[in-house]
Amino acid sequence: MKVLVIGKGGREHALVWRLHQSESVWKIYCATGNPGIDQIAEAVPIAPTDTKALAEFAKSKSVDLTIVGPEDVLATGIVDHFTRAGLKIFGPTAAAAQLETSKSFAKTVMREAGVPTADFEAFDDAESARRYVKSRTGSMVVKADGLALGKGVIICHDTATALEAVADAMERRHFGTAGNRVVVEEFLTGEEISFFALCDGEHAVPLGTFQDHKAIFDGDRGPNTGGMGAYSPVPQFGPAMEARVMREVIMPTLAAMNARGTPFRGMLYAGLMTDGERINVIEFNVRFGDPECEPQMMRLDSDLAENLLAAAEGNVANASIRLSPRSAVAVVLASGGYPGEYKKGIAIRGLDRLEGNVPSDIKIRWAMKKIRVKVFHSGTAMRDGNLVTDGGRVLTVTAMAPDLATAVDAAYEAAQMIEFEGRHFRRDIARRALG
Repeated sequence: MKVLVIGKGGREHALVWRLHQSESVWKIYCATGNPGIDQIAEAVPIAPTDTKALAEFAKSKSVDLTIVGPEDVLATGIVDHFTRAGLKIFGPTAAAAQLETSKSFAKTVMREAGVPTADFEAFDDAESARRYVKSRTGSMVVKADGLALGKGVIICHDTATALEAVADAMERRHFGTAGNRVVVEEFLTGEEISFFALCDGEHAVPLGTFQDHKAIFDGDRGPNTGGMGAYSPVPQFGPAMEARVMREVIMPTLAAMNARGTPFRGMLYAGLMTDGERINVIEFNVRFGDPECEPQMMRLDSDLAENLLAAAEGNVANASIRLSPRSAVAVVLASGGYPGEYKKGIAIRGLDRLEGNVPSDIKIRWAMKKIRVKVFHSGTAMRDGNLVTDGGRVLTVTAMAPDLATAVDAAYEAAQMIEFEGRHFRRDIARRALG
């Protein structure tokens, strides 16, 4: 089949890389791509949010399936547009995508469905939010209701911080229109886990558990980012816990969305807070994660195109989905200053060592330990024939091995081979799981 992937980050590179290995795919397009993607897919110079032009392109090229990466593209209603045009596309409609694009909508659906989640209230004006904050004691979380690139969530351990967070979102407009409404909810403690399920509106199948590392610095310190690394599977999250999440979170949510007349098709990504046997949903996302997608695609042992087509056609129950039992770890190399201001256009060195020129001693050792390493481009560009930085998160170094400790060591060994001015990365990805 012919496939069109929409997006240009590490997630999309991972999807294209896995599609490139699919026996059912013979042509891949990507709008707009990046230097890593461009090596295995044909770049399409159409903005990901230009829904009309993308649909016209897909029709002109007889594309069999379109796969949407970024959440802001799903928010435009691209799935609705493609569906009306008779084009097959993987992802939720704009109405169903509200599970991510509106935190208050998601929390309301959870409440209706009986899905375990933190107690909350939503506010459309700052004064009401302030009164509520002052009425509470202890830690709380203030969230911008809309999409804020993963940065609209403020954990507040005292009332003063929460009041500042309300003002930042609703009055100082730090998150733009995403802060028109805020959600204030109780603060939960425990381990954060990312859980993915492939859904067709009626049925769902699990697609792995991951632990993301959102804070910029080791030890989960500093401001939140789009994600500085992830690993899978999560050792403490076994089959019994997975079955509970499907039973208590995923299936009730699908039923509630159907009852609303907005069935959910696509990837449902539940951000969970776990504490012993207690499970709460922090938030929903409605697409592949980033950087979770990179280790997810490393572990996927089945045909990605066929799996996603089954979801788009309402046939997930008959899909063949297999994840390798091996462990995969992703480490994000970021620009100096990220998640604040950072420079672009900085030369990247050493990547060639991992793309065909791995030193022989390391290559032999990796082969003996059954290690596989892949670097996905997240924020790169070509300038005068040279690879340079072009984003906050630049590259995602991903390694897979028979066990988590070996995968972690390989990912960091590979990360050290790549250099650019200001490069920084967390050095404790998966360390909590390793004790």
